[in-house]
Amino acid sequence: MKHLKSLLLFLFFVSTVSYAQKFNFKTSGYMVSQKDNKGNWSDWSKLQKSEMTVLLDMESHRIVVYSEILQLFSIMKYGNQETIGDDDVVKFDCVDNNGVECILTIYTRKKQGGRNQLYITYQDMIIAYNMTVLEDNSSKKK
Repeated sequence: MKHLKSLLLFLFFVSTVSYAQKFNFKTSGYMVSQKDNKGNWSDWSKLQKSEMTVLLDMESHRIVVYSEILQLFSIMKYGNQETIGDDDVVKFDCVDNNGVECILTIYTRKKQGGRNQLYITYQDMIIAYNMTVLEDNSSKKK
């Protein structure tokens, strides 16, 4: 029985690793909200245009925002995909390249044509990116 449990655990681990995926997104804009001294969040800033690539690399357990200053987030814990209202939501507990803990959340807005948004939430600031999924050219038939 002990060997069966070990075998099942091994097969689960192998199947998880072998099906790790990478998702590429392109941003179109971002907004920022900051917390004041009293703990209140500010209104969102005006939407700023941005065209950057965002990589969700589940094999390497990281999310990378290819901005002028590279934003690298190591995924410490994967959340389950949930449906909240009309949105599909996935959360990731992360640590950024400065060692600061944060939560990254990807929303798929069903009532907005499947538009994706990435929220990077720190204790005192939230950055929200509007994104679209980039096609994986390697999977296209030639």
